[in-house]
Amino acid sequence: MDLAELQRIIELTYGDRDRARGVPSTVAWLAEEMGELAQAVRKGDRSSQMHEFGDVLAWVASLANQMDIDLTEAIERYAAGCPRCHATPCACA
Repeated sequence: MDLAELQRIIELTYGDRDRARGVPSTVAWLAEEMGELAQAVRKGDRSSQMHEFGDVLAWVASLANQMDIDLTEAIERYAAGCPRCHATPCACA
């Protein structure tokens, strides 16, 4: 699945509910999921890590949808490598 498809599916599945919850609450849920991901990275098995990565991506997509941000467009700044030095791998000091 690419980013556009992720955003579309999250919108169809959760869009109305997420918008009713609002941006501040969505940011709070995303922060909570980041904490769960951090814990899974430190102590979890691969299955729990995959689960938490998926949750984080879903909440990022929800937040982007609420803010009318196209994630494909947002990530484009990394398409040529480092957005600062434009090198791959990054050559920034």
